[in-house]
Amino acid sequence: MARHGITLLRLAVGVVFFWFGVLKFFPGLSPASDLAGRTIETLSGGLVPAATAVPVLAAVECLIGLGLITGRAMRATLALLFLQMLGTFTPLLLFPAETWILFPFSPTLEGQYIVKNLVLVGAGIAIGATVRGGTLVADPQAAASAAAEQRGPVGEAGS
Repeated sequence: MARHGITLLRLAVGVVFFWFGVLKFFPGLSPASDLAGRTIETLSGGLVPAATAVPVLAAVECLIGLGLITGRAMRATLALLFLQMLGTFTPLLLFPAETWILFPFSPTLEGQYIVKNLVLVGAGIAIGATVRGGTLVADPQAAASAAAEQRGPVGEAGS
């Protein structure tokens, strides 16, 4: 699991982003298109109409997906992912009647679709932890040793 887990996570998240992005290019195929378009239109103060916002969002999601699938330009890919994720949570505040049955305990189906993005954020953080050479360690003793080394001696600044 340690050897392939992050790669499989990166590929799985990449497929999800690419798939959901492609759906947004075809009107009526993505259940999130309307809400996403209205959100961007509202956030831009009407400067970006929903009809323009949805294909742009589709392209961004496809770029994120391709970046994750290929493993190329990971810093830029993850920056786009986190930026896109910020926008995905705003309908919870902008359109509460559509995203909540009972705030904050019971989201509608659209709200659940948005809340599940917390998993994508967590996945992005885990993937990002490996971009500069970090890795999962399968050996518990090696992991404990590395963690102790990071903490430093007791009483050292920062501990």
